[in-house]
Parts: sequence; C-alpha cells; structure tokens
Amino acid sequence: MNLTIMGLIVTGGLGFGVIADIGHRKLKVHRYRLQTKVVLFQTAVLILLPALYFFLFECTTGPVGTRLLEAFFQSVTTRTAGFNTIDLTKLSDSGIMLMIVLMLIGGAPGSTAGGMKTTTFFVLLVSTFAVFGSMRSASVFHRRISAETIRKAAALFMTYITLFLLAAMIISRIERLPLLTCMFETASAIGTVGLTLGITPQLGAVSHLILIFLMFFGRVGCLTLIFAAIRGHQETGLYPEEDLAIG
Repeated sequence: MNLTIMGLIVTGGLGFGVIADIGHRKLKVHRYRLQTKVVLFQTAVLILLPALYFFLFECTTGPVGTRLLEAFFQSVTTRTAGFNTIDLTKLSDSGIMLMIVLMLIGGAPGSTAGGMKTTTFFVLLVSTFAVFGSMRSASVFHRRISAETIRKAAALFMTYITLFLLAAMIISRIERLPLLTCMFETASAIGTVGLTLGITPQLGAVSHLILIFLMFFGRVGCLTLIFAAIRGHQETGLYPEEDLAIG
C-alpha cells in the first residue's frame, strides 16, 4: 500500500510534459529535454535527502523496514499528496520545518502538485551558484538558463514566501498559537498539500478565510493571477541603468 501510493504521488508530481517526454524517448536520457532532466534530478534529491533525515532523526522506533517506509512516505507526501503514516505532532521542530520547506517547493510545473514548483527552486539554486562562481550566466546540463526565467523564478519565490509568512504571522497573532505551527498550516494551504498538525478545526472564521485564499492562490498559480491582473500593461519607456549594492 505504501509503495503504491508513493508511486502514484511521484508520478502525479512529475508533470504531464515530463511523462510524455520519457514515454517518447524511453531510456535515452541524453535526449531528454532540459525540463525533464531538471525535474527528474530535483525530484530524486528532494525524496532521498529528506528521507535520510526522517530515517535518522524522526522515525527512530520499530523495525528498520518500517522506519524506511515511514521515512520515504513522509518525504514523498509532503510535496503534493497530504497523506501521512506517522503522527505529525510527534515530530521535532526541525522535522516540521523540513516539511514546511518541502510543501512550499511542491512538484513540477504542469503536474497535479502545488507549491512554487521544483524548477523554480532549482533555477534559483543554480543562479546562486553561478553568482558564487563569478559566472556570467547560470547553466545546467550544458544549457544556459535565460535571464527571463530567473526573473520569473525570483518573483514567484518572493510571492510565495511573503504570502506564506504573512498569513502565518496573522493567524498566529489572531489565534495565539505558536508561529511554527501556523507556518505549517499556511505552507500546507499555499502548497495545496492538505497536511495539518490538527489545529485547522479550532481556527476562527478569519483564519479559515486566509487558508481558503492561500489554497485558491496555490492551486490557480501565482503567475496566472499576476498576469491576469496586469494584462495589457506596457512598459512606457527605458530608464538609465544604475547598480545597487547587494549583500
């Protein structure tokens, strides 16, 4: 049962374009589109590393086989599905924070998963390494990532982080609940995951409306709403360029 559900979750989180590309090119990995390579690589990393953490530090009781299933299941389900096989309230603060990060990242573009998407996180990560390496442009798998893609990724990341944190702070203040617990709820909502630490039924009307907005925002998509709101806006002119000190 665990393996079946995990397989369905991973498949649904890859994206229809990735699945079609794999079906068309079979095992000829070198011919995969960049999107497919990035999604597969990022998905593997986001499953294996968190599963290792859960196995070593959170799922510490019971037979090794059971601990492995629990660790991998929690690693997989946090990015899209919302099932759980362990008591989430028993997790440490570090474990809860890791799940929050995974819920915010979500699955791949064009998939059934929510979140800011694995490619967004990957593009920002690669561009960060490019800056540290004093490279003029970010590149991966022998392909250069365009500046426009990096701009969109940065805008998407900032929007998700701002809404997620602001909503958590408001709910924490209104309901007088620990901020980390509220962050878990808002990350689950904006990532359309469905996990909870059990406080959702106890929240008031305002907090429920905030979570409803986050779920709608997370499902429709940040860029979709922004482009719909500012459609038709044209840049009126070009301005002189001037650098700002960063960091």
